[in-house]
This record gives sequence, C-alpha cells and structure tokens, in this order.
Amino acid sequence: MCASCHGADRLGGLGPALIPETLGRMRGPNLDAVIAAGRAATQMPGFAEDLGADRIAALAEYLKTPLEDVPDWGEPQIMASRMLDEDYAAADAPVWDSDPMNITLVVETGDHHVSVLDGDTFQVLDRFETPFAVHGGPKFSPEGRYVFIMSRDGWVQKYDLWSLQQVGRVRAGLNSRNIAMSHDGKWLAVANYLPMSLTILSTEDLSVARVMEVIAKDGTPSRVSAVYQAPQRQSFILALKDAPEIWEVATDPEADPVYEGFVHSREKGMVEGIASSQGLFARRRIELSGPLDDFFFDDDYRNLIGAARDGVRGVVVNLNVGREIAELPLEGMPHLGSGISWDRDGRRVMATPHLKEGKLSVIDTETWERLAVIQTEGPGFFLRSHENTPYFWADVFFGPNRDAMHVIDKQSLEIVRTLRPVPGATVAHVEFTRDGAYALVSVWEDDGAVIVYDAQTLEEVTRLPMRKPSGKYNVWNKITFSEGTSH
Repeated sequence: MCASCHGADRLGGLGPALIPETLGRMRGPNLDAVIAAGRAATQMPGFAEDLGADRIAALAEYLKTPLEDVPDWGEPQIMASRMLDEDYAAADAPVWDSDPMNITLVVETGDHHVSVLDGDTFQVLDRFETPFAVHGGPKFSPEGRYVFIMSRDGWVQKYDLWSLQQVGRVRAGLNSRNIAMSHDGKWLAVANYLPMSLTILSTEDLSVARVMEVIAKDGTPSRVSAVYQAPQRQSFILALKDAPEIWEVATDPEADPVYEGFVHSREKGMVEGIASSQGLFARRRIELSGPLDDFFFDDDYRNLIGAARDGVRGVVVNLNVGREIAELPLEGMPHLGSGISWDRDGRRVMATPHLKEGKLSVIDTETWERLAVIQTEGPGFFLRSHENTPYFWADVFFGPNRDAMHVIDKQSLEIVRTLRPVPGATVAHVEFTRDGAYALVSVWEDDGAVIVYDAQTLEEVTRLPMRKPSGKYNVWNKITFSEGTSH
C-alpha cells in the first residue's frame, strides 16, 4: 500500500522518502495525523479507516527508524533517476513582459509549489509543483534565466523562467541539505547527508559530472552540512558535519595543484611533490580544531565565520592561509548562514540572529569583534536588507512573539518599528524587490500570505494569499549578491 508510492525501500517514488532524515518535521502526532487523514492538495490519501489507530501508530514508529543499510547512490543510480521533460521547449525570449531581473520566486511549503511573481506588479506569472520539502534555497543561473530547486530527499529540479516550464529533474542524493551554483553557471553542487557525498551536476542537462565521497583525512566518513559558492575564489566551500575540516573544491579548470603530502620546495616552477588533485574539482582540505556549521563569508570570500558545536562561539577561518584566525563569543547558537553585511560609520559590519536567544549580534568584519547586541522579542531565524534601504529586518521565528517583525536602523541599531501584520501567526523571512523599494514578508501559515510593504514608509501595500509561504528569492538580488541577502 505505502510502497506503491514511497518505494519498498522507503526511499521514495511518486511520494517522498519515508526515512527520519526526510520526515523530521512530521514526527510524533503530526506523522500519525498525515497517515490517518492524508495531505491536502496532494496524492496522499488518508488511511484511518483501513488501518485504525493502533496500526497507524505502529507504522509511524517504524517510519522513524533509520535504514539498516544505506543503499548505493552513485553515478549509475543518479543517472537512472534523471528525467528530462519531453514537452519542454526553450523560448527565444521571455513569454511574459515583466522585468526579467525583478522576478521573485516564493516557495510555498503548504502544498509544495513555487509561485513566480512579477516584482513590479506582484502578479503571479506561474505556479509550478516542486519536489517534496524544498530546502536550502533555490539557485539561479548567472544570467537569471534558469532556477534550480532541491528537496530534502535529494531531488534537483531545473525550471526555465523564460518559458515558464520545467526542464527536468534528477535525484542527486537520498537526503540532501542544499545546493550551490558555480561562478560560471556550469556546475551545481549538491550537499548530501545520505550518502555521505558531494554530487556535482552539469547545469546544462543535469548529468553527473562528479560524485565525491566525503572522507576526512583520518578516514572518518562525513555528512556535508552545506555547500556554498565562493565566486571570487572560483570554488565551492563545504562544511563537514562529522569531521573537523572544511573542503574547498575548485570550479576553475586551471586551478592550481593541491599538495596534501610532504612538499620539499614550493618555489614557483620548482615544486617538488605529488599533487593530490588539480584543475576542475581539485579538492583542498582545511583542518580545524573542531567541526563548524552555518557559514557567513566576508565580501571578498577571504574569511568565513562558522558556528562551533558548543553553540556559544563563532570561529573565523582565513581561507587563503587555511587556518583559524579568530574566535568570538556568540552565545545562544548564532544562525550565521542568515547573516548580512553593510557599511556602518565607515566600517564593514555583519549581523546575525540567534536561534536560542532573543538577540542580534553586530560584528566588525575587520577586527572580528562584537560591536553591539540588539535585544529582540525572541529568537529569530532570518535577517534581510538591501543596499538601497536604511533598515534591516529581523523576524522573531520562535516563541510566543513569532508574529513580530523588527525593522532596525542600520546606523543607530535602534528598532524603529515592530510590525505585527497577523496577530498570533508566524511572520518570517523578508525579500526585497530589485531596487529595494518594496519588502516582501511571509505569513508562514497554511492559509498564509506574502505581504508587500513600502520599504521606506513601512506601510502595507498589498497581500498575496499563499499556502504556507517560506523563502522568497529575487533574481537580481541573488545573482548580484546583494549585500542584504544571504548567499
């Protein structure tokens, strides 16, 4: 009954994978309720009459157990999953009249769709189905035409914004964390928990370019917490979950050789050593004192700051020299991946929310000292801003004040207004239009909405009904690395 959609091995088919790594957000009573009543607006029916409460409870408990054996999921299996749409036709120009650089995508997690918005009129140009449980943020090709979307159970979807059509899908992993686009738009990296690997796809046809097993220098296999694009470095940066290392994987075909053993001489033209890799996808290890997660990068990608596992520190790593250079106290589990940066009083600063404390930390990105702590009404998840606005916006994602959205002056660091557009509802994640004139806010509920605000007056302009909208992604802001958005 379940296997017909979800596969006899629980790894998915028409439906998602039924493993703890994918179903983490439906544990306990929620999972029982889904089995009993089904999921609205999907092909998942309810089984309350067929199974009864006791059998449903037993099934839910079984689905929470990990797989005994992780099956092979390498190039042959990935390529066998690849599906290119036969009816896809690439348009010569956009089939709509909107500004291609002011398109905004809204991920609607309530029924696994994405809405394509005109950033000037806020008209919905298309609404298309995505794989189950989109995660990690869509990534655009450098010219903004194609978008790539990843699900928690490893499916990668390619969609053509000009044609408003899906191009195809491929399953790059069994349980995945996020994706990153190479500087030249040729390669898409997929960070995997299961199997413990990095999958690199060709963006042209979703074929496999490389599957890299992730094994630390001491032989420990590791999950990949996240993969990031480092455009100035022409590389991907990997955060390893289970090992005290960072990996840098080159996306430059002419990348220098990487030497991991003894080198007698490093003088130019006189290197005496055996390179472990070089050129495209050359892999460099940076060894750390402990594993780090959730990276923020400075503007030129020379340095990153990662969260230590103890939840009270940030550790700064210089990628050029390949070592830790600073540490700063960041109590309350900083969410550095949502950090943003701007100029304040002639200095470059960044700010990060904290997942366990109601505060924001403001950090000098030259000295790596914490300059200020802004108290909020509860722990937050996202920060957003834009170079053309004097404010940055911080949600209060957790706790009783999750309906609050703080608007904060970039220079004074004072909260200038706290918005509560829907009392009692979760209000989170902000994205700006291309010019920064409007701020789009999610009412993160099944009967939710995207609320459009005038970014200067902070007055509401319109509401767009949506099914549990989460992240929003403006083409221009993402492909130009706007200073107010995380990367």
